[in-house]
Order: sequence, then C-alpha cells, then structure tokens
Amino acid sequence: MSRPSSLSSPFLLGFDEIERVLDRVAKAADGYPPYNIERIPRDGDNPDRLRITLAVAGFTRDQLEVTLEQSQLVIRGRQQDDKGRQYLHRGIAARQFQRSFVLAEGMEVLGADLKNGLLSIDLVRPRPECIVKSIAIKGSDETEDGIEEDSTTP
Repeated sequence: MSRPSSLSSPFLLGFDEIERVLDRVAKAADGYPPYNIERIPRDGDNPDRLRITLAVAGFTRDQLEVTLEQSQLVIRGRQQDDKGRQYLHRGIAARQFQRSFVLAEGMEVLGADLKNGLLSIDLVRPRPECIVKSIAIKGSDETEDGIEEDSTTP
C-alpha cells in the first residue's frame, strides 16, 4: 500500500528526492543519543553557523566516527563490553548508535570537537550567489535553429 505524496502538487516539480529524504529521516528518528541544534550568530569574519551537540558520555574519541555520506552527516559510536568486569548492577550499557542528519545542498562541515562528554559539530552554509538567467523565447517566425526566416520572395 503506497501512501499519498505530500509533495504531489502539480506546482512542485522535481521534489521526488526531497520526499525520499523526508521518509529516510522519519525512519531514523531514534532518541539516542540526545542532541541539540543551535544557531551560532555571526562573529567578526565568521558567518552564521549551526552547531549540533550530541551527549555521548562514556565514549572516547576513538569510539566515535563522524562522516559525510552523500549530503548526510552520519555520527557513529561503538563501545565494546569489558568482559573482565563483574557487575553487581549494570545501569550503564555499552551500546552502539548511529545518528544521521540530512544536510541541505551547499552545507559544509567545519569540524567536530569532543569535550566533557559532548560532541559538537559545526556547520556553515555559504551565502549563495544570486544568479539571474535570461531564457530566449522562440517565435513562429523563426526556424528551429533560432535564425529568423526571411518572409520576402524574390
């Protein structure tokens, strides 16, 4: 059974990929690890930025991986169980996670920092250039190659 498209308006052309991205994001909505997304205002020469901060207490730098895969920011955490320990109570599980964020076209990852159990990833979107393109309109008095026909007869 297929669901109706939310972007099926005849005025929205070429948005199929956006709909697939929205479906992928909805399927990946897991609650672990918790995260914040904040806007960092412009500072001197630095443009406005976005900062994603994930609570990754207990993970070391070597157990975390941040990758950019086809406009998707993917953060993975892998912990191993310490078999040498004998727990009387185990409330902190060694767990793995994968958290994904779909980035808009043009977004750039500036870097990542791990401090006090918080992994912060800074993103920036450079200001796009304003491009205006004029489209030529062909008329019925032109041939297919764009050259005007001479309507006078000798």
